[in-house]
Amino acid sequence: MEGVYAVNSHLATENLVKGEQVYGERLLHFEGKELRAWDPYRSKVAAAVKKGLKQLNIGKGSRILYLGAAEGTTISHLSDIIGLKGIVFGVDVSARSMRKFVYLCEKRKNLVPILADASQPNIYKEYLEGFSIDALFQDVSQKNQADIFLKNTRVYLKRGGFGFLSVKARSINSAMPVEEIVQEETEKLENEFDILGVLPLQPFEKDHAMVYCRKK
Repeated sequence: MEGVYAVNSHLATENLVKGEQVYGERLLHFEGKELRAWDPYRSKVAAAVKKGLKQLNIGKGSRILYLGAAEGTTISHLSDIIGLKGIVFGVDVSARSMRKFVYLCEKRKNLVPILADASQPNIYKEYLEGFSIDALFQDVSQKNQADIFLKNTRVYLKRGGFGFLSVKARSINSAMPVEEIVQEETEKLENEFDILGVLPLQPFEKDHAMVYCRKK
């Protein structure tokens, strides 16, 4: 897929900031390029690629909204893929995580940090004004994960845009079978999205799945 490399057994992206690591990942050299190994045990998007996701549907110049930015591990690889003509808006409610993410944004000029609650998408409208979002990624721990995803897609994601919802089953229900939780969350999206795939993320992430979809 565009911007993602396979080097031996490693996934990798071409480093936007040469010589710099983000989370201690290996730097690889391939055909004159400096690549950053993309660890599927540290990134649910990388785990989904390892489990069979065929397309991220992003590339140079893409505009991305990422909910649950944390310290920016996964976002740093999306930053590599979209290049300086693209932009990633990273939303997180944790001030502690956001402090570290802001430091990353200072080095990567295609990242925008937003300290906010993803369940209230209208409160960060000013940051995204004038942007049509090509892809929405979500990795949050609240119980109402599908609802948060839908709220944000209605405000920001363009028609035909792609969504990647990481379902954290045990944040929703600690007793139900994981498959049933994932199915329920996926069904909530069906009126507004074409579901393109549902990928369990074991062994990289326990009790997680990635729902890959396209906005109708």
